[in-house]
Amino acid sequence: MSRLVVLNVVGLTPRLLHHMPAVRAVADGGTVAALEPVLPAVTCSMQSTLLTGEPPRGHGVVANGWYFRDLGEVLLWRQHNALVGGEKLWQAARRSRPGLTVANICWWYAMGADVDWTVTPRPVYYSDGRKEADCYTWPPALHDELTERFGRFPLFSYWGPTADLTSTRWILAAAKHVFDTHRPDLSLVYVPHLDYDLQRHGPHSAQAERAARELDAALRPFLDHLRREDATVVVLSEYGITPVRRPVDVNRALRRAGLLEVHTQDGMEYLDPRTSRAFAVADHQLAHVYVADPADLTRAREVLEALDGVAEVLDEPGKRRHGLDHERAGELVVVAEPDAWCTYYYWLDDALAPDFARQVDIHAKPGYDPAELLFDPTVPAVRLRAAASVARKKAGLRYRIRTVPLDPGGVRGSHGRLPDDPADGPVLLCGRAGIARERLAATEVKGLLLELLGARPGAGTDRTTSPSPAAAPAAG
Repeated sequence: MSRLVVLNVVGLTPRLLHHMPAVRAVADGGTVAALEPVLPAVTCSMQSTLLTGEPPRGHGVVANGWYFRDLGEVLLWRQHNALVGGEKLWQAARRSRPGLTVANICWWYAMGADVDWTVTPRPVYYSDGRKEADCYTWPPALHDELTERFGRFPLFSYWGPTADLTSTRWILAAAKHVFDTHRPDLSLVYVPHLDYDLQRHGPHSAQAERAARELDAALRPFLDHLRREDATVVVLSEYGITPVRRPVDVNRALRRAGLLEVHTQDGMEYLDPRTSRAFAVADHQLAHVYVADPADLTRAREVLEALDGVAEVLDEPGKRRHGLDHERAGELVVVAEPDAWCTYYYWLDDALAPDFARQVDIHAKPGYDPAELLFDPTVPAVRLRAAASVARKKAGLRYRIRTVPLDPGGVRGSHGRLPDDPADGPVLLCGRAGIARERLAATEVKGLLLELLGARPGAGTDRTTSPSPAAAPAAG
């Protein structure tokens, strides 16, 4: 069997493929299929569906984060694979191919997964408040093996206002190294570059087209190498990004209605999910709304449905219809209009916004913030660069550097709702002959990959021993 490499080119759509000849060539003699995402079409939910064949009701990943009711905390971007329910692709494949080896290069929920090689972003958090770029690997020796060759994982090019092609190049170099030196049967490789300028400038912008051409050029040498190695290559995406112009302040509406509570420390307001009657965990074009008392459901729904930019509010039947009926989901789920997206903002006066609102701080915010991809235009660039330089040397200063704008108007692209136009939806390409598909549901991708691996689900005995730790800490 030829080795299988699955490239997750986030944000790739049929429309962008016109600017990416090297990627299009993957499907020569094979297929290009429209990919039907699950709701929500966001990274963690879609990746979990692609690898388990289950909708969110089955694997439990209802968004990129949710309200952990037992902790009383909103937590996003956790990393432990145990949060994902269902049988994973490699577990199913090992039933008929015992000993199948797997490399996960930056797909999410990587830590603690029973794969053979893992690389995932993971900063170093120092006790004096500094955060430095780095990654987590399994086995541990792989960390030095990669950093000695390619330098530290460029975390600040992976996300934030300085996110660019640098991180993608590092990931591709690491993936090629693992492919060549460790020779996994299955390689899962995450390719993030299209995510950035498509959200900053919109998917139909000149910047988006340039990003597609840049990424195609970066991928070409790796794709050529895989072709020479006779590997089977699948290129797929999790979602397509669509143009947006309207932010929807879900939490502010709930607060004005008297349903959301905050507490104040040092002159800054913080969401209090434990005492709120209703609050939202915003995630791109969706928001999970948690309502503590069923008696407040009608009032909360009325508030949400009255908001400009809200297309639909899903209740229990609506969640069941979309496979979102899981205990982690909110009692209500807001779906934005095609040109709108949901903010996490809950303060009514920017002077009372917490420090993290102006920072790239994905673990502190109780919702997704695409403005983290933008520089605050009210802060001179020279001052930003100087402050960032000093922050690397002085403990804690990074928390006082205002880089992220509080005005969300600069965001031009989003995703999460089901696409209205297949040209703006996700796509799957494969060069293997004989598997032609015009359309493929996200829940069917696992079966296709098993077919490409020559595996027969249900045959044999699954491997129960794991080369990786039984558990790993969640992201801090």
